[in-house]
Amino acid sequence: MSGTKPIRSERRSRERGATRASILEAARRVAARQGARNLSLRSVAAEAGYAPAALYGYFTGKDDLLLALAAEDLASLSRAMREAVKAGNGTGKLAAASAAALTLLRDNETMAAAQGALPATAGGGDAERLFNGRMIAALKVLSDAAGRPADSRESQCDVVLVASALTGLALLARSGRLSALGFAPEEILKRLDEHFGR
Repeated sequence: MSGTKPIRSERRSRERGATRASILEAARRVAARQGARNLSLRSVAAEAGYAPAALYGYFTGKDDLLLALAAEDLASLSRAMREAVKAGNGTGKLAAASAAALTLLRDNETMAAAQGALPATAGGGDAERLFNGRMIAALKVLSDAAGRPADSRESQCDVVLVASALTGLALLARSGRLSALGFAPEEILKRLDEHFGR
């Protein structure tokens, strides 16, 4: 009889994970139609086929849901940067990782909306911890691509500077301001690689 408890627990855990994944998929569809900033738990619940109150068993609110979406996007960003570094294509490792990051960041509204979802002071919610962990993983990929192990405060600072430059560049490119200033993303990425790549 005691052998059935772990099986039930595993099954419940799988079911909970599947439900959470279906809610996140519904949230992505709603965000694609209405914009991530306009996302509401009510619209996501309707899209997923749940009562709005049911979502609170998985997310504490809209900000929590946005952070979960952004955490998934950070994981995709890390994968894309690693794959770009492996592919190489004749560019420096940092330039390759940065180009992949820029493509994803420029076309991703969820990451931009997540900025407003982060609390003003670091808290300890599950979604925030997951987001922070995925952000650190993405920074580690950039650090590796730059050939700068994050073993010193100076190296860590450099990686944060690169990430900040990429997010700002994505914002400028997304809004059309970069081309209005007369720059192409490739030109900026080349300079970034010259300054920070090894």
